[in-house]
Amino acid sequence: MEEEDESLEKLLKWAAEMGITDSTIQNPSRSRNCLGHSLTVSHFPEAGGRGLAAARDLTKGELILRVPKTALFTTECLLKSDQKLSLAVNRHLFLSPSQILIVCLLYEVGKGKSSRWHAYLMLLPRCYEILATFGPFEKQALQVDDAIWAAEKAVSKAESEWKQAIKLMEELKLKPQLLSFKAWLWASATVSSRTMHISWDEAGCLCPVGDLFNYAAPGEGEESNIGIEDVEGWMPAPCLPKGDTTDVLDSEKFNDHLHRLTDGRFEEDVNSYCFYARNNYKRGKQVLLSYGTYTNLELLEHYGFLLNENPNDKVFISLEPGMYSGCSWPRESQYVDQDGKPSFALLSALRLWMTPANQRRSVGHLAYSGYQLSVNNEISVMKCLSNNCCVMLNSLPTSKEEDALLLCAIDKIQDINTATELKKVLSDFGGEVSTFLENYYVQCRQRGAKLSLSRKTKLSMQRWKLAIQWRLRYKKTLADCISYCDYTVNCLPNDNVPTGGIK
Repeated sequence: MEEEDESLEKLLKWAAEMGITDSTIQNPSRSRNCLGHSLTVSHFPEAGGRGLAAARDLTKGELILRVPKTALFTTECLLKSDQKLSLAVNRHLFLSPSQILIVCLLYEVGKGKSSRWHAYLMLLPRCYEILATFGPFEKQALQVDDAIWAAEKAVSKAESEWKQAIKLMEELKLKPQLLSFKAWLWASATVSSRTMHISWDEAGCLCPVGDLFNYAAPGEGEESNIGIEDVEGWMPAPCLPKGDTTDVLDSEKFNDHLHRLTDGRFEEDVNSYCFYARNNYKRGKQVLLSYGTYTNLELLEHYGFLLNENPNDKVFISLEPGMYSGCSWPRESQYVDQDGKPSFALLSALRLWMTPANQRRSVGHLAYSGYQLSVNNEISVMKCLSNNCCVMLNSLPTSKEEDALLLCAIDKIQDINTATELKKVLSDFGGEVSTFLENYYVQCRQRGAKLSLSRKTKLSMQRWKLAIQWRLRYKKTLADCISYCDYTVNCLPNDNVPTGGIK
C-alpha cells in the first residue's frame, strides 16, 4: 500500500510538470500536485476502488480537469519522439491502430525508468479481468451460449492480433517477457479499458490522471466489481444507444443521452482533453465518468467489470425465426431491459406475430405505433414471452438461487485458512465449487493444515465470481420479465377490447 501511495505521489508530481491540472484558471502556476483544487484521489471500496473525489462542491457542467495534448499517450506522439519506433512501425502499417498502440505501450514499458511515461506506467493496473483473460472454466461458468461465444471470440481475437504483431515487436528487440502472449493481453486490456476517444486516431489515447475516474452508466452513478489479472516479472509497475421501451424515439431523451456522453472530450481550442462534472457533487463524493452505454457483457469484455444495476443491460429472447422476417424491426432492437420489461420493438413484433397472418397488414400500423391490438392478443403476447423466458431459464445448469449461494461460497473460500474449513464449504456447496478447486489444484492435504491458494487460483476465482455475477443478473432479468408478463395479464380487463383500443 505504501509503495502504491508513493507511485501515486510521483504520478501526480509528474502530471503537474506536464501541465495537467484541475484548476479552473486558464494558465495556473505550476505546483507539485496536479490535483487539489477540484479533485482529489480517494478510495471507494464499494464503488470501484481508487477513484477521484470532489475536493470542493462541484456544479454540473463545470470544467474539473484539463490534460494537455502533450501529456496524452498517443501513437502520434510516440512515433514523433522515437525514430527507431517510427521506422519499424512504418514497415507494418497493415496492423490496426489499436495493435500499433499496444506495441507502443509495450515498447515504452521496456524502457523502464528512461521512459518519459515511467511515472504513469508505474501506476497502471498490473492485471485485468476482461473476457480475453478468461480460461476454459471461467468461460463455461458464464453458461449462456452468447456469452461463452463472446469470451471465446475475445480470446481468439487477442491471440490472432498478437501473432500478427509479433514480428514488429521482435524487430524492436523487446525483452522476451514483453513478447509473450501474457504481456500482450495486459497491454491489450490497458488499451481496451483505459483509452479515450480522439478524432485523429481510432485507437484513442491513454490519458494520465483522466483515467482515474471510475465509471457510471448514463443515468446511473454506481459501479462495482472491478477485477484484476496479474502480470508479474516484467511490469515495472465505443457507445451503443439505449432502446426505449415506451417510445419509438423521444428526441428529448435522445438529446439528453448525447449530453451525458460529453463528460470528457478533446477540445481543439485549448489543445487539451477536458473533463466536466456530469452531476452536482458535494465535497468528498466520488466524481464519476460515463464511458458510454454498454451492456454488462460489453463492460466485462472491454473493461473487466460489471454493474449490478445497469440501465443499459439487456437480454435477447429466443424467438421463432419467422417472427424476425415478419416485421421491420431489427433483431438488436428486440430485447428485454434489465428491469424485465420488453423493448418497444419486441412488444410490437410479438403483437404482430400473434395476429392471424391474413389480418397483419390491416393492423400493422397500430402495432408499430405501440398499441395493444386486443386483450386476447396481449394475453397471447405475454404468454409467449413468459414461456420463452421459462425455457431459457430451465435450459441453464443452475438457478439464480443456486448462483447466489455460489457467490457466498466463493466469499467463504477466500476467507478460510485450513483444510477443515475448506471441507466444510465443500460439504455445504459441492458441485461447481469442487470442480473449480479440482481445476486449480489447492494444496491442502492434512486436517488442520494451512490452506494454500496460489495467486493464479485467487485471480481465477475473481474471474469465476464475475462470470457467476453476470449470469445471475441475466437470470434475474428473465425472472423479472416473467413477473412483468404475469402482472400485465392480471391487469388486463376481462372483456376483449377492439383492435387499437389500448396504448
